[in-house]
Amino acid sequence: MIFDDLRSFIKFLEKKKELVRIRAEVDPILEITEITDRISKKQGPALFFEHVKGSNVPVVMNLFGTYQRMSWALGMGDFNDIGEKFASLLKIEHNLGLRQKLEALYELYKLTAAKPKIVRKAPCQEIVDENGSLLDYPILQCWPDDGGRFITLPLVITKDPESGKQNMGMYRMQVYDGKTTGMHWHTHHDGAVNFRRSSKLGKKTEVAVALGGDPVTIYAATAPLPYGIEELFFAGSLRGKPVEVVRGVTVDLMVPAHAEIVLEGYVAPGEERVEGPFGDHTGYYSVAANYPVFHITCITRRKEALYPATIVGKPPMEDCYMGKATERMFLPFIKMQLPEIIDINLPLEGVFHNCALISIKKTYPMHARKVMNAIWGLGQMMFTKFIFVFDEDVNVQNPSEAAWKSFNNVDPARDLLIVEGPLDVLDHSSNRPVYGAKMGIDATKKWPEEGYQREWPEEIRMSDEIRQRVESRWKEYGLG
Repeated sequence: MIFDDLRSFIKFLEKKKELVRIRAEVDPILEITEITDRISKKQGPALFFEHVKGSNVPVVMNLFGTYQRMSWALGMGDFNDIGEKFASLLKIEHNLGLRQKLEALYELYKLTAAKPKIVRKAPCQEIVDENGSLLDYPILQCWPDDGGRFITLPLVITKDPESGKQNMGMYRMQVYDGKTTGMHWHTHHDGAVNFRRSSKLGKKTEVAVALGGDPVTIYAATAPLPYGIEELFFAGSLRGKPVEVVRGVTVDLMVPAHAEIVLEGYVAPGEERVEGPFGDHTGYYSVAANYPVFHITCITRRKEALYPATIVGKPPMEDCYMGKATERMFLPFIKMQLPEIIDINLPLEGVFHNCALISIKKTYPMHARKVMNAIWGLGQMMFTKFIFVFDEDVNVQNPSEAAWKSFNNVDPARDLLIVEGPLDVLDHSSNRPVYGAKMGIDATKKWPEEGYQREWPEEIRMSDEIRQRVESRWKEYGLG
């Protein structure tokens, strides 16, 4: 089932008893975070806060906070279907030849060519307020040492000044006052690229920030697409029908027509302000730093708008399930380029840029090192701080099994590869920001050609005959 807007998804979750309405008044300063954090840690329901102190606008939280809800958000019944659907859309099969790979890349282009449908009237512009203030909305302060209130689930839309292509990313926004916010786009983000290109031309960067919209479009803002591939097109392909968009009132940008709230404005070159600290998805506060300033020229919204938000912090949190959806969705594309890869697990504890567990079909000496270097060369996978590579029989989705193999198979002097390169801006462990060391760990069975001079031991396994005999007689033992 594909949802046209956030409201229809909320109604669906209510019918599934996956959403709870909280009618008691709650404070957007810390209290909503504490409630939502407790619920998210036990994979609890989505939350609809009907009465938020200081605002007439309800807050919706934790909408994507389980594997099942994330699956429904993407129009699927089961989380395991995500990778299969994406592979089928790309027409990816195993052992592709060069021609088939080129055809699959063309399918990726077609997948992102579902042009949005432009409409002249849209729900997100039922009310147009060029004097609107952010202070009228229930924007959250999530953690005690945050620099202030932050918009945490924004779809930030900018445009390449040369090609005219739009980008839509999700970057937190600290509220300074009713008309200005920080714009926390990291140097690697596509929004920052568009900002730099406009600034070189001496132009302001027009920005539109959509809050809400259909669930697929919200997810698409987080997808690690190559620069120049438009997220609204991508969302239309995943939905199987175009995303409806409308031109902004004060900016020349197309915004999701079914958003709840849209902030329109600009970022001027050369203007920066201290943004942060912010309790981030690493579970630590990211430090305060200078970032561009977003100026609001107009706020449009639905007549009875909802304010969607999320919180990040120590995993598991809602963003973990969105990240896992990306892992499953883009695994077929990674396997197209590296067909030796069997599976990848980005553990929640690694917050998606600190650790990757990878199983491969090893066919030559040092194959694991080839995979490590290739992964560090793949888009945002360049940020991966630890890469563990295992043989194909290891279930990397089972962290206990992966840890056992690592601890037993690795010789530190022989099997570690340490390199230097880009790191995620949020990595606080390196001596310098956005740059530092990364490690690859070869946990595969070692071959004589790799310098192993002994006979590698066999794993303990029961004989098939005895296993089958015990399985057939299990009820006789009275063990349940």
